[in-house]
Amino acid sequence: MGNDRPWPRLHRDGAAAWPLDASGTEGAVAATTSLVALDPKALTDEVRSFLRQRHVATLTLLRPDGTPHVTPVGFTWDDAAGLVRVITWSGAVKSKLLTRTGGGPASVCQVDGGRWLTLEGNAVVTADPDRCADAVRRYAARYSPPKDRGADRRAIEITVTRMMGRA
Repeated sequence: MGNDRPWPRLHRDGAAAWPLDASGTEGAVAATTSLVALDPKALTDEVRSFLRQRHVATLTLLRPDGTPHVTPVGFTWDDAAGLVRVITWSGAVKSKLLTRTGGGPASVCQVDGGRWLTLEGNAVVTADPDRCADAVRRYAARYSPPKDRGADRRAIEITVTRMMGRA
């Protein structure tokens, strides 16, 4: 609708090609931006650094009717395991949604000005004391020590299968 911004065309391999001029020359815009699909198993130092910086993110889960449940969260990234961890408690809507469904698709999106990352994958919630303690320890290292929730503590673990963004 009147927007003549050059949007990327996606190739079969998932790579984006950005046409810049009327001749359809590709790649010139891509050379000036780092907006890309990222391989969660081969992140750059710049992306890893952004994932360690103290930023709030949003967690998006799907309700049973298919509408999104979006909530602000702190999260941690475990590069070796390919996991996002979010600490929560048993009474939180996000915890109840994942408990009710046994897990499901989720995304976490962190934004800082023009820098952003979205991490997507399958989420589960756990009450396992060791996994919760690990999630709390990682959260405390990135943010600050959270409130003690005792037996109500839960951890959401997202096995990341796709990342995208510009860091």
